[in-house]
Amino acid sequence: MAQFTVNAYRIDPYKNFKFRVKWDGNYVAGVSRVSALTRTSQVVSHREGGDPHSPRKSPGQTDFGPITLERGVTHDVAFEQWANKVWDYSNSAQLGNEMSLKDFRKDITIEMYNEAGQKVIAYNVFRCWVSEWTAMPELDGSGNAVAIQSMTLQNEGWERDLSVTEPEQQSFTIPAS
Repeated sequence: MAQFTVNAYRIDPYKNFKFRVKWDGNYVAGVSRVSALTRTSQVVSHREGGDPHSPRKSPGQTDFGPITLERGVTHDVAFEQWANKVWDYSNSAQLGNEMSLKDFRKDITIEMYNEAGQKVIAYNVFRCWVSEWTAMPELDGSGNAVAIQSMTLQNEGWERDLSVTEPEQQSFTIPAS
């Protein structure tokens, strides 16, 4: 059975290095890593008195794991502005102004692209808010790495965007004859 419907000859799964993150209708600059989308359902065990020795199991509450976004430190303030909606030091002394209740949650979209840069899969993540914010990473005078900011987002669920379908893969010849 073919793994791809439009491009039945394709046998390679998509790579994990082409992606973009969007919130407030805009792509977020410089995101270099997105953690996995995970969902866990608790197991509820129960047994009636006349049942065999092993209990029956059914699904309980479902929890959606946090998502971590990472990017190199730049002058773009989008990460920091969102993180400050949950708690802002400059407003913390003013009672009632330390949290932006109206807009601290955002829906985000995570898009994955194939090697040619065509969008192939997208997930919408709902009611996210920043639970952890690393503005300045550990610094090391003898290091040789990019300084990384990170934010951890709590969320209330996600679903695949079914309007994104498998694109027709293009072919070209360079130089053209």
